Amino acid sequence: MDRRTFCLSAATSALFATTSAHAAEAYPNRPVRIIVPYAAGGGPDVMVRQFGPKLGEALGQATVIENKVGAGGVLAAQYVAQAQPDGYTVLVGSNSHLIQKILQPSLKFDPANEFIPVTTIGTSPSVLVVAANSPYRSVEDLVAAVKANPGKLNYGSGGIGSAAHLGGATLMSLINGNAVHVPLKGSVEIPLSLLRGDTDFAFTIAGTAIPQVKGGKLRALAVTSAAPLKELPNVPPLRDVMRSELTVQEFWFGLWVPLKTPAEVIAKLYSSTLQVLGDPAVKTAFELAGNSVIHSDSPKADAAFVQAENRKWTEIIKLTGVTASS
Repeated sequence: MDRRTFCLSAATSALFATTSAHAAEAYPNRPVRIIVPYAAGGGPDVMVRQFGPKLGEALGQATVIENKVGAGGVLAAQYVAQAQPDGYTVLVGSNSHLIQKILQPSLKFDPANEFIPVTTIGTSPSVLVVAANSPYRSVEDLVAAVKANPGKLNYGSGGIGSAAHLGGATLMSLINGNAVHVPLKGSVEIPLSLLRGDTDFAFTIAGTAIPQVKGGKLRALAVTSAAPLKELPNVPPLRDVMRSELTVQEFWFGLWVPLKTPAEVIAKLYSSTLQVLGDPAVKTAFELAGNSVIHSDSPKADAAFVQAENRKWTEIIKLTGVTASS
């Protein structure tokens, strides 16, 4: 290589490096799409629509929220996994994705290994509830009734593999009890089913349960969080009653990007997300919907969290024997 060629090569390399650095610094230079795997108006969708515009402000670009519903969140996940790994297509990932894959190993996506988690942003436990006029005033009362009447009590859920289904199945497995699972048309049907007397108990997401409990329509027996909820301070965690860590079951959701997304892009998304989660208005909006704002210490810590949750839900599903058709 002569001196002229060497100088040209060096200059080209320097220019490429400078251009790459500027490109990384420029992220984002167009709108960022947030893919929501839930129907418009549902709990997580409402939260993301509160969060999304604020994230856009922090990033300096608009965010576009798109709902891609189907197959328990699988369609949205598959779509994002195949997108360009440039930070412009972001998935609202959750433990629902992990659960669907555990229940259906043949699904052509791998939520635990096809994405890079950025951070978790929100979490919500379930509340074990009965109708306000129910004879059951504690978990112990309910357990005694299930054991005394095998196969005669039932519990409702929004569908197979949902938080309500797995909550009920876990409780039955731990007490070696037999209650009938009743899949309803959706989670919004759970309180109505209890009030009509069609079902005897249920694990309802906190955002739905708390207003019904405070309104005197439902009675809360336990929560699936590790500690009591601020809104229901006298309701014990089911973990304290059952002495099992597997009863700590919270729905959580966060931001995931495709594999090979550049580290600097992930860092920008992470820092901007933390900025938004520190906004008191966002925190209030989450809490009013029964969610808690949380965040991971880093994307690496979030990846470890997702892997730990995958192991936990695998253990829960193994314990309960729940399948995609049960």
